[in-house]
Amino acid sequence: MMQIDFVKRWSSGILVALTVSAAYLYGYPSATISYFVADLFHIAIGMVLTILLLFYVVRLLPRETLLARLGWISLAAGALLGIVLIKIGTPLRLKSWLYAHIALCVVGTLFLATSRLFSKGWLGDGVLQRGFGFAALTLLSAGLAAGTWWTREVAWKNANRISNPLMPPETMDSEGDGSQGKFFPSSAQTKHGGNIPSKYFMKSDACQRCHADIYKQWDSSMHHFSSFNNQWYRKSIEYMQDVAGVRSSKWCAGCHDPALLYSGLFDTPIKQIVDRPEARAGLGCLMCHSIVEVKSTMGQGDFFLEYPKLHELAASENPLVRSLHDFVVRLNPEPHRRTFLKPFMRADTAEFCSSCHKVHLDVPVNHYRWIRGFNEYDNWQASGVSGQGARAFYYPKSPMNCADCHMPQVPSNDDGNVDGLVHSHRFPGANTAVPIANQDQAQFEFAKKFLQDKQLSVDIFAISPAEKEANAPVRSEIGRSELSTTFAVGEESDISLPKGPSGEVRPITAPIDRTDAAVRRGDDARVDVVVRTRKVGHFFPGGTVDAFDVWLELQATDEKGQTIFWSGKVEDDGKGPVEPGAHFYRSLQIDGHGNAINKRNAWATRSVVYVHLIPPGAADTAHYRLHIPENAEDKITLHARLNYRKFSWFNTHFSFAGAAADKTGPRDLGTATTPDYDDRKWAFNGDTSTVSGNVKAIPDLPIITIAEDTKTLRVLARNAAAPQPKTIATIEDWTRWNDYGIGLFLQGDLKAAAAAFEKITEADPQNPDGWTNIGRVLVQEGDTAGARKVLEKSLAIDPRLARTNFFYARALKEDGDYRGAMTHLRTVLEQFPRDRVVHNELGRVLFLQKRYADAVKEFEQTLSIDPEDLQAHYNLMLCYNGLGDDAKANEHKARYLRFKADESAQAITGPYRQTHPEDNNERQAIHEHVSVALTPARTKKAITARASTQSVTRQRTHPGGSK
Repeated sequence: MMQIDFVKRWSSGILVALTVSAAYLYGYPSATISYFVADLFHIAIGMVLTILLLFYVVRLLPRETLLARLGWISLAAGALLGIVLIKIGTPLRLKSWLYAHIALCVVGTLFLATSRLFSKGWLGDGVLQRGFGFAALTLLSAGLAAGTWWTREVAWKNANRISNPLMPPETMDSEGDGSQGKFFPSSAQTKHGGNIPSKYFMKSDACQRCHADIYKQWDSSMHHFSSFNNQWYRKSIEYMQDVAGVRSSKWCAGCHDPALLYSGLFDTPIKQIVDRPEARAGLGCLMCHSIVEVKSTMGQGDFFLEYPKLHELAASENPLVRSLHDFVVRLNPEPHRRTFLKPFMRADTAEFCSSCHKVHLDVPVNHYRWIRGFNEYDNWQASGVSGQGARAFYYPKSPMNCADCHMPQVPSNDDGNVDGLVHSHRFPGANTAVPIANQDQAQFEFAKKFLQDKQLSVDIFAISPAEKEANAPVRSEIGRSELSTTFAVGEESDISLPKGPSGEVRPITAPIDRTDAAVRRGDDARVDVVVRTRKVGHFFPGGTVDAFDVWLELQATDEKGQTIFWSGKVEDDGKGPVEPGAHFYRSLQIDGHGNAINKRNAWATRSVVYVHLIPPGAADTAHYRLHIPENAEDKITLHARLNYRKFSWFNTHFSFAGAAADKTGPRDLGTATTPDYDDRKWAFNGDTSTVSGNVKAIPDLPIITIAEDTKTLRVLARNAAAPQPKTIATIEDWTRWNDYGIGLFLQGDLKAAAAAFEKITEADPQNPDGWTNIGRVLVQEGDTAGARKVLEKSLAIDPRLARTNFFYARALKEDGDYRGAMTHLRTVLEQFPRDRVVHNELGRVLFLQKRYADAVKEFEQTLSIDPEDLQAHYNLMLCYNGLGDDAKANEHKARYLRFKADESAQAITGPYRQTHPEDNNERQAIHEHVSVALTPARTKKAITARASTQSVTRQRTHPGGSK
């Protein structure tokens, strides 16, 4: 009897301790020593209670009330389940087991507490009183449980979201730790304000004990090869430090070289330490997973890193310490998860990625001014792919973020898997160069498969008679963005197109494959090829668009096999540079002396010759002038390829063997190179024996065909009647007409675009997109009456279609109907509250009504999405002038002037364009490409040999290289 009472007293005391420790462990998980001790304490006393219950629960039950018996049984079941969990742990896949353990113990404790209170009469003597008392205890327990859950889940997630400041810094000197900061001009900071030991970033192998599959994926990924184990990156930083100094190169290191930068080693010129293991660590697990706060979506490492001291347990060389760490993590992974997987990494994935995949340059980096560099985030955010853009041409079935494409779910039994799946840490993307240098065939094949997974499509769509001479287009250059940028500007702005009527309606025959298209010997024809982005969530190509070879190739052959047209030919049988007259997708930038930016020296950019990229969910229409020779056979085959070579021929040769061929500049300025220009000539005879990677030579990078198309044309006699234009519009082909029109529209060929969109309305009058896109064109031309007429037809089909409402609102605004415009803009914002162009448009309408305070709220909504939005700062300057607040007006004026383009810089392009006519042609919004000079009577055998060189299906298994 005394023994039973002793067990009950001890069990009750242990139960109280378990309850308190459980509430702490569940509600406030943290990677601290106190939490670590509490975890072990909970296990120890839980095991004591389990042993007591195993020996005495049978003897306890006969002496207890029914409620108490249920309590002891429930508690015993929970305790036994707890013992099981000590053995197997509580990973995500066993989360239900953990909650079953918690539920059984909570119910058991509730029943025992209620029984104890009943026995003491504290809940009354009547059945009704006891019922109310039990209900009250149940509600109290539920409330405490809910509060603990809220603290654990909701409060934690709310405290770890990414939000933007409404006022970005006035200069780069105010970014990050400021101009005196350890890591400046990178915006990155550490929570404690000091360095982090380099070894911390070099312990990725410790992660593979629990995440073996993920570690293996990362080991071949471009994150692993982000640093000086990547020869292209290595050469670019060595060159940058030689020309512009070490400090400015920290701008790159914030996202590329954590082991060097955050330890302080990057203050040493990289050539002196390039062989240290820290220089070849890349972006390890503990770089991305140690980011505890992302300060904005302004990019270039705008985050805080935290150095968790307890990581030393995981990386300890002592097997006992390491085993104890792993045991506690498997038992209760939540503190580990909270340390290395913050909620914003899942909830704000794209914003998290923006911290490194969006950059700008400014005086501390380029010795010039603010310029936007590459930017994957803004155009994704404003597009239909994100589900946040209201004006997109196309939308996926459901919104997608970065991880959906670049971290797809793959099967794995790693700890942390969800339903047998983890997010791939190969980070599939477009880098086919580094795997070649590393002789990593598996990674190369992975990247190639990704590129060819229907990311884009090519359609040889239309043909029409060419003019007698290649005319200059109606508008020689597309309307230029006011933003200072080396990148394209898409649906995050609406200022890149020319205003007013432009273009011409041509007598086309399309689609070529539906119309039995024909050409006549001796004539010239214009062939239109459409390239469409389908599964690309940002501009194509993305990333460092000054360094790639991405181009559209068109070849025409007749039945004899003779090549009669070839644009986009690659020299040296497919191994050399691409012919300069090809249709490129890139950003062509020049330095202060008009030299092309081709050494990854974006910091020397002083002007942009052209930027030619395709927005997500959009298209480009390329034009080719095809001459039909007299000796052509009766059928011509057109073959178009969208080709991709990760780095240009020049950049690869420079990176592996580049050496200055002369030391003097041509302008008698005393020096050949400064941070503003580099006038030196380059030879490719440098020593390749010490380059990074396994290939100790200049690698021959493969050319990947991303998409291709083939069409045939009938060839008529010279004296035959000229083929008449013919178009066929069917519902099945509506997207082909739409793509064709989109490509024409984006290059400013507005009249031809409208004619293409009209074909959609002919094929399917109930398709609102045809009417909407015609209205889009007419609004751009300034024909608001015509635009309203066709947009009303679209609204009659779908009154809430957001893009239609937007363009209708714009037409109303231009006509002075501000109230009507506001009504339609608010309809758009109800569906797309994060479209900043719509907020800017509504703010502008409010400004025109002199409702300055209301307009300020709209423009601030824009800045909450993008703090660097040029139009918002300009209009806020005007609004605060209207409100008489000079201080705030001047703040926004300073930002507007910071982000606005240097219009005088375009003067630099003049001499360059005179000496590079092919690039000048590509700069024109509407332009044609002609064939390279062809040798007569090229045979099918020669064509096949060339195709085998470039074909992705015949890539060498182990590509080598040549010096």
